Amino acid sequence: MRSSLLCLTLLAVAAVVANGEDTLPSAQPCRAASCSIPECQCSSTSNSLGLAPKDTPQFVTLTFDDAVTINNIETYKKLIYDRKNANGCPIGTTFFVSHEYTNYQLVNDLYNHGFEIALHSITHRSNQTYWARASYEDIAKEIGEQKEQLSYFSNIPISEIKGVRAPFLQTSGNPFYQVIKDYDLLYDSSRPTVTYRNPGLWPYTLDYASTQDCPIGPCPTASIPGVWVTPLISWADLEGFPCSFVDACVFTPNHDDEDAWYEFILENFERQYDGTRAPFGFYIHEWYLSIHPAVLRALNRFIDTITKLDDVFMVNEKEVIEWTKNPVNVEEYRTKNCKTISPSPCSSPHVCTLTAEHNGVEYWMSVCTACPLVYPWLGNSLGK
Repeated sequence: MRSSLLCLTLLAVAAVVANGEDTLPSAQPCRAASCSIPECQCSSTSNSLGLAPKDTPQFVTLTFDDAVTINNIETYKKLIYDRKNANGCPIGTTFFVSHEYTNYQLVNDLYNHGFEIALHSITHRSNQTYWARASYEDIAKEIGEQKEQLSYFSNIPISEIKGVRAPFLQTSGNPFYQVIKDYDLLYDSSRPTVTYRNPGLWPYTLDYASTQDCPIGPCPTASIPGVWVTPLISWADLEGFPCSFVDACVFTPNHDDEDAWYEFILENFERQYDGTRAPFGFYIHEWYLSIHPAVLRALNRFIDTITKLDDVFMVNEKEVIEWTKNPVNVEEYRTKNCKTISPSPCSSPHVCTLTAEHNGVEYWMSVCTACPLVYPWLGNSLGK
């Protein structure tokens, strides 16, 4: 028995060392006097300017995870293309894109329509333990190298790729966030909060220790300056249980009842809008909307509703951080110039057929470059 316990202890120590936990300085409690925007922000339920709710822009962030394909692009086109907020600026959406099965020509189209493109790993392995125990080197291949891969095959500026979300919201703690810093990414959107729903938690940096709860460990314990976290403020389902993703809520309205779903969405939105106006997140996978058309219609109605309100702005995740770094009141935000992007056309599109070495599966890849020599994967993210 004692030898078994000793082995388990040694394994735990080995895992900690492998993950680099002993090489980074521990995060100390955050004091506003030593942590100020735009470079640093303590975790807080107050916005970075200390604005009263009535003077605070209500941000709404809609995000989608996983591969972009010829199937789900139709939902995106119907739902979010060519829509504007009440101030006349285009709405924002963030796509956390995984590599396998992604159509990179369509990613290019999403970018050129003004939507944010972010990272969601190369493999998106379904083994959650893999992500929880991933070393710095593992995450560097999965996330760090995906940044170049996503930019290259979709022909979008690498400087525009700033966000990441871990598969299944499962990070490996400090190594995951150190990769974000080392690969010049800005933020992570993987950490749910159950404790800070009302009032909600605002984005913050990892310069100092966070007060955020940790429903899915391990969570960062080190000081990693300049890395932002956009907390996933959990919804409450019909029985009051928290759910970070809409499609993970257990007790929901009938999936065929559009009116009930619209009220369900509105109730969760109003928790923030009628409260402190912390960002309201609608985090979902497209498949859920595809198999439940009434839910899709309810979401469409919700977007119609909020884009008529002059103090609500549907933006991407990066824009929320940009406001947090340089906050202004709602009146000033309403009159700001709309953000523009320089188009990055998919000028050399190719459809490639490649058999992957790691699993023997034949893949179709639609890219904005010449076809890679082999199917891109870990250790050879460009397929050279």
